[in-house]
Amino acid sequence: QVQLVEYGGDLVQPGGSLRLSCTASGIIVRLSAMGWYRQAPGKQRELVASISGTGSTNYADSVKGRFTISRSNTENTVYLQMNSLKPEDTAVYYCNRLWPLAPWGQGTQVAVSS
Repeated sequence: QVQLVEYGGDLVQPGGSLRLSCTASGIIVRLSAMGWYRQAPGKQRELVASISGTGSTNYADSVKGRFTISRSNTENTVYLQMNSLKPEDTAVYYCNRLWPLAPWGQGTQVAVSS
């Protein structure tokens, strides 16, 4: 049974940093293409960063240069380092396998506000 648990979200000021973590069970992250998604109020969920099984990464233009996705093979965990946060980064953040999608976790709330 696949389970994804995200944590690390918080309220931060603009320009601040956060590191999100996603622990996976039922998925071997080093063998899967994994992604971080976010959903802001009133908006559709969007993919912001992904990492392939070979370790190659891709980012949405809105976060490129500010966010970094990585993984720990030993911890079976995917991370999202978020720097230079902006108010428009405010959203609930989720991780998931790119395909096929697994059941969504509860997400972790990131709020960027002064």
